[in-house]
Order: sequence, then C-alpha cells, then structure tokens
Amino acid sequence: MEKGNISVQADNIFPIIKKFLYSDQEIFLRELISNATDATTKIQTLSSKGEFKGELGDLTIDIILDEKKKTLTIRDRGLGMTEAEVKKYLNEVAFSSADSFLKKYKDDANIIGHFGLGFYSAFMVADKVEVDTKSYKKSGKAVKWSCKGDPKFQLGEGSRDFRGTDIILHISEDSTEFLQKARIQSLLDKYSKFLPFPIRFGTKTRTEWEGEGEDRKSKEIVEDNIVNNTAPLWKKKPNKLKEDDYKEFYQELYPHSQEPLFWIHLNIDFPFNLTGVLYFPKLNNSLEIQKNKIQLYSNQVYVTDDVKEIVPEFLLLLHGVIDSPDIPLNVSRSYLQSDSNVRKITSYITKKVADKLKSLYKKDKENFESKWDDVGTFVKYGMLSDEKFYDKSNAFCLVKNTENEFNLFDDYVEKVKATQTDKNDRTVILYSNDEKAQHSYIESAKAYGYDVLMMNNVIDNHFMQHMEQKNAQKITFVRVDSDTVDKLVQKDEEAASVLSEKEEEKVKTLFTDSLGDLKGGTIELRPLSPEDHPVMITKPEFMRRMQEMQMMQGMKMGDMPEMHNIVVNSNHPLITDKLLSKMSGDKKERYAKYLYNLARLNQNMLKGEEMSEFIKTSLEFMK
Repeated sequence: MEKGNISVQADNIFPIIKKFLYSDQEIFLRELISNATDATTKIQTLSSKGEFKGELGDLTIDIILDEKKKTLTIRDRGLGMTEAEVKKYLNEVAFSSADSFLKKYKDDANIIGHFGLGFYSAFMVADKVEVDTKSYKKSGKAVKWSCKGDPKFQLGEGSRDFRGTDIILHISEDSTEFLQKARIQSLLDKYSKFLPFPIRFGTKTRTEWEGEGEDRKSKEIVEDNIVNNTAPLWKKKPNKLKEDDYKEFYQELYPHSQEPLFWIHLNIDFPFNLTGVLYFPKLNNSLEIQKNKIQLYSNQVYVTDDVKEIVPEFLLLLHGVIDSPDIPLNVSRSYLQSDSNVRKITSYITKKVADKLKSLYKKDKENFESKWDDVGTFVKYGMLSDEKFYDKSNAFCLVKNTENEFNLFDDYVEKVKATQTDKNDRTVILYSNDEKAQHSYIESAKAYGYDVLMMNNVIDNHFMQHMEQKNAQKITFVRVDSDTVDKLVQKDEEAASVLSEKEEEKVKTLFTDSLGDLKGGTIELRPLSPEDHPVMITKPEFMRRMQEMQMMQGMKMGDMPEMHNIVVNSNHPLITDKLLSKMSGDKKERYAKYLYNLARLNQNMLKGEEMSEFIKTSLEFMK
C-alpha cells in the first residue's frame, strides 16, 4: 500500500474548496459526469481509429445511490487510468498557491462554474472520495485511490475487472440532500439531459394496460431509468428533420408550452463550431416573459441558461439550445466578454435570425403577417438594440393599418407621402394605440383621406422615437387623437369660421365659465367641418408621449394633470345655433358642459361619480 501527499502548495486547499465553492456545490455532479463522458468518448475514438481493438461493450454511465452506505457512485466504462495516470491526474492540483487562488476568486459567488476544478469539486459534498479504476491498456491493473479531503491520499489495488472508473463519494453530513433520489434526479435532468452516452440512474416503473373493457388490466414494468436523450435534435441534420420533430423537441425542452411560432436551426463549423435550435415563442404582446430560456451546452454538456454574454439582448426572448465546444465548460463572464469566438458567435446568431426572418417573409407573406403581433416584438426590440440587425430589418419590418393591411415600413412611408406630408416636408405617420377607444378619431382621419397605423405593441413608444431619429426627422409619428383632423398633418391653408370674432368670443367665454377648473386643459375654437364633432378633446403628442415613456420606466409625473386641449368646432350647428340662441344663460352653461363631457366620454376620461352624473344629465335632456 503506497501512501503520499497530493501536490498542493498549501495544506488548507480543501477547506478553501469547500468554503468558497459551497454556493454552487450541485455542479459537482455535472463535473464528474462530464469527466465520465470524456473518458467514454476517448475509448470510442480509440476504437474507431483501431488503437483499441477490444470490445466496446455497453457504454452506459451509471449513477448509483446507496442511502444506507451514504455513497453516490459515478461509474463509466471508458478509458480508465493506470497507476501512473492516477498519480499524475489526481495528485497534482495545479494551483500557484492557495492564497492567490482565494484572493483571485473570493468575490465570485459562482466560482465552481467559472473555474476548472473538475474532479476536485467532489470534495464540496464528500468527506471521502474513492476512485476505483482500470485502464483499457492490457498491462493496466485495477487501481484504487482514496482521499479524505486533505492533502493525504492512499493508493492500492482496485477491484474492477473491466476497464473504466468508479468515483465513489462518501457524502458528508452537511450535504445529505445529495442522498435523496429526487434531488439527484433533478440534477441529472438539469445537467445531463442531452449527453451523448446513456446515463442510467437505477430503475423506474411504468404502467402498461392490457385488454379492453372489464377485462382491462394494468401491468407494472420495471425498466432502466435512462435520464437523457443521447441524440438531441440540434445534433441532427436539418434536411433530415420534419416540422413535427422541431415541435416535439420544443415540448421536450419546455413541457406544456404553447407551440412556437417558428425556429432557426444553427449549424456552422467555420470559423467556429456552433449548433443549436432557437425558437420564437408566442409573446402575446409582452416582454414580461420568463427569460433564461436559452440553454448553453458544450459538447452536449449543460453549462448555463444565463447567455446574455453570447446572445444579443433582444434575442434573449427566444427559447432553445446553443451548443459550442469553443465555449469551455467552466467559463467566466470576463472570458465571454473578451473572447473573439464569442463575439463571432453573437454576430453569427444575429445574422442567422435576420436571414431567417427575411426568408420567411419572402416565402409566405400571409403566414408571416399572421404571426406579426408576436414576431414584431422581437423585430422592433432588435432594431432598437442592435445596429447590424437594424440594417437588415427593412426586408421584414412590417406595419399594419386599421384595415389590417400590412406593408414593409419603408414601403408604407412612400405610400402615404403624397397625402400626409406636412408644410415642413415631413411625412406624418398617423397611428392609434387603441382602436376601440380612438374609433371616432380614426374614422375622422379616414374620411379626411388619411391612413392610420395600429401601433399597440408594448415597445412601440420606443420604436417610433427610434425610427424618427434614424430617418433624420424626415418622418414623424402623430397619434390620431393628438389634434383635430385638420391639424394632424400641419398645412399652410386654414378653413374659415362661420362665426364672427365677437360670436367666437361669446362661445369661448361660455365654455370657460361653465367648465371652471379644467385640470390641465385649454380651450380653443377652430373652424372644422360641420360633420366633425362639436367639441373634441385632443392630447398633444409630445407631452403625452413623454408621460407614457416615464410610466413605462416606472417613473411618476407627480401631481401633474394630464395635458389635453378642448377644441370647440365653431362651424358645428350645435355650437352656431344652440349656444348662440336665446335660451337662458344657465341652460347654455349646462349645454356647454354636456358637450364637453360628451367629448371626455369619447376619450374614456369619464369615471365613477362623473360618469354617473353624465348619465343622469343625459336622461334629463331626453325628458
């Protein structure tokens, strides 16, 4: 029996491992199974090259839990190790010193996921680790190594009679959660779901039914509990896959989810290796969906679902899988931010998404348009946050008008330029964000010969401002209720009023006296068409947009009332005839206030007690 010391430069290396890696100790299982997978891959490679001539046999990796002995074993049938290899790989921990290690990583809360400790992560959960291994080499005999979490080790004869390695963890008292079957199963589901070799965790029982009707009987079948899919969809060739294959895999990743809109199969081997499938989920006009739905793998080994350093921000809304051996298993944020391959991957994913959207639009416009309410959120978010994506977006960025007609954004600007260009040579894009609430304003605009877009996406406020800037202020967005229809597109010509200046002053005074405190409102007389409303309330674009942006960012405008204009149509018969008639002053004031409240009702500004009072007044007028 040989005894010796593991080659480290400080005796306290193991307490440091336990103390500073504790926050993410579950990673130990991923590390050990990854090592087992590597060993199995290597023996398979040697066999394919003819350097190993024996039988490969069953390459299943076993996870064996023994609650009585308080052990967890990871067993592979891979390469195995000779005595010399055990000494080399297990006894030489290459730290410059424990002190520098501690100093460098003490602020990193997830150190094990970012540092290549590999095998030694076992000591986070075990107070004793045994390695029973036998090399594939004919001269290799079984070797057993053990260590109790200090620099001392023991090395002797092992018990294996077949190549491969058993790593036996004697779980410590403060880590007994890893002796629970459900806990281990959840870790296997998380980290080993798509490893390339079968991972077996004991057995499972399923029920089969035989016969029909009253003769129908159940039958319990015990079978191997294989926890992983060894051939995940992203490793297959796209031309071999059908639409249903992608949908089934989506359900495998996200059980009981709504079907995705469509997907992109990533497959590149130069200048870096990258495979994966990214799905566009249904967003239902909301950015408040669960993020961290893109899983990052390295050679089918799960790394993380925090991929913001790899995937452009706007594509974090996507779901799916990215697998790249060029991204190491243990990786830090600083590495990702500085690595050239990662930057290339980010650029590649953006290009692939843009190309896919362009292809989908060209291939089937109607299908693309039917999904625009969800797809538009991705596209607009991408245009706001990624310059390269913006440059490609003119091929698939759509807008929809109130008639449910779609146009590419650039085409739409050209379409309305002739009728909706103002005196400053800007193309005015009229829009509504609530078709029902703004229905009368939309109808007025359409009657005037204008077209109105629907802009009710969750990020449309930001999108419109961005597009105004990008188009060098040659376009401007104006909400359809922000002014009277004759002023939505500012022209030089002015309509004439049928009232004299003196009559206009009378009408304005009447409204001022009867309305009292307008709470942010101003009164203005305008000579509109007799077919327009007698009184209209408009909300100035600039102030309203500012308020909406601040509300989206969680800011409050204090006690500032909502800014609005009260526009009295000086050419409407109810103004020219009724308010200038010989009826009593009190009746005129009530009449003016009623017309004002009618306008407020049209803008959904009447609530509670005021609404009740308005209904009561309406009934009195009807009498």
